[in-house]
Amino acid sequence: MDIVKVLRKEESKLVKEAGRITHKLASIRTAIGALAGKTARTGHIKRKVSAASRAKMAKAQRERWAKVKKSEANKK
Repeated sequence: MDIVKVLRKEESKLVKEAGRITHKLASIRTAIGALAGKTARTGHIKRKVSAASRAKMAKAQRERWAKVKKSEANKK
């Protein structure tokens, strides 16, 4: 067999094993946290944006798209 193929196969095995170990480690850490009375953080805190801010962002995005479409139309 070609040495490169052998090394790639070994690399693939090690990557899979690392993934399994990482998953097990995460499970263990979650269990430790639960037993210690700490809750696992399941996600990020959702930030609220006011309606006025959303309107400003939407307007700015429409202006950006208009600029892109205008430059594309000029290229043709």
